Amino acid sequence: MSKKTKTVDVLVVGGGLAGGTLSLALAHGGLSVACVDREDPSLWTAPTFDGRASAIAISSKRVLDAVGIWDLIENETAPIKDIRVADGRSPLFLHYDHNELGGDVFGFMVENRSIRKALQTLLPNENKITHLAPAEISELVRDENKASATLNDGSKINAALVIGCEGRVSPTRESAGIKLTKWSYEQTGIVCTVEHERPHNFCAQEHFLPSGPFAILPLPGTDKKPGCRSSIVWTERADLAPIMMGLNDDDFLEELKLRFGDFLGDLKIIGPRFAYPLTLQFAQSYTANRLALAADAAHGMHPIAGQGLNMGLRDVAVLAEVLSDAKKAGADIGSIEVLEKYERWRRFDNTLMLAVTDALTHLFSNDIKPLKLARDIGLATVNQMPSLKKLFMRHAMGTVGDLPKLMRGENL
Repeated sequence: MSKKTKTVDVLVVGGGLAGGTLSLALAHGGLSVACVDREDPSLWTAPTFDGRASAIAISSKRVLDAVGIWDLIENETAPIKDIRVADGRSPLFLHYDHNELGGDVFGFMVENRSIRKALQTLLPNENKITHLAPAEISELVRDENKASATLNDGSKINAALVIGCEGRVSPTRESAGIKLTKWSYEQTGIVCTVEHERPHNFCAQEHFLPSGPFAILPLPGTDKKPGCRSSIVWTERADLAPIMMGLNDDDFLEELKLRFGDFLGDLKIIGPRFAYPLTLQFAQSYTANRLALAADAAHGMHPIAGQGLNMGLRDVAVLAEVLSDAKKAGADIGSIEVLEKYERWRRFDNTLMLAVTDALTHLFSNDIKPLKLARDIGLATVNQMPSLKKLFMRHAMGTVGDLPKLMRGENL
């Protein structure tokens, strides 16, 4: 494409978990797409690139299934059959059992690099997608009729619409002058993978500690040790996290064991550790002239509920539906009317989840005795209220609310 111009329906900036899935969904909906990503895909699957794993709700699994990703990652996922939430070492807890909803699992755990590996296979081989990576946009101009991007190699892309999907640090959002509301939790998420002696039985566990939530999330094991591998998300005070990250392997493991407990037997850390600052942020608008923001470019939340990627995939499913419908109707997919429909559909849902995760983080990230007692009673009370608990379980599955077609298992 050097020094050439290509015209497409949509330019997606960012080809990661959300941006890559969005590109595939748009292509399945009949739109031509240019997907530009600044990262080198050959590095995507390296163990040092991204140590995180994501919870994929049932509704999100349907999106991945519709675009062909699920077939490629299914053998690398672990079902979430149970969820157990406890406040520290309190005997009171909240337990979600998938059998209470007829046996359907709540979702699946999958390492992010598994999804990236699938995208690495699918994006270059989809006829309606021009996948450019690594590549960067040096200039982006949007007028009443189109958006025009100049890449760092001098080539150009014209599109009816640009979608910024490149993560929390979004040059596309910044270039549009869209203001960002953001604050830090003064917490760091320490992420690693462990192998344990006893199987996890596909139960996701979250313990609320004074420094923040400590999650043990089931991953697929090995042939020799099935069900004996988990992803750890350890929330630590921002001032203590560098000390923990600086420990040698033996000392780090000892600190981990203090929080993990011994219910799964002996532990062994597999692979590198990662640390991510924890913040809440949201764009004051999801749209501008010939521009939409999606996933982390539009909103970023605390991982306390494990809903970050799921909310991003809801953006993906809604955008794909709105734009596909507009294309079929012969409408201008970059028009204000089309973009407003997307923003109306997603703004309230995302804002509500941001508020819930923020409130939970402040409520549980402390050791104040009256609050701790109230929390424990609250968890135990919900655990004894079947109808309310089932509603919460359906929320965990992502099957509540005004779902777009892809999340209902329907075609665009």
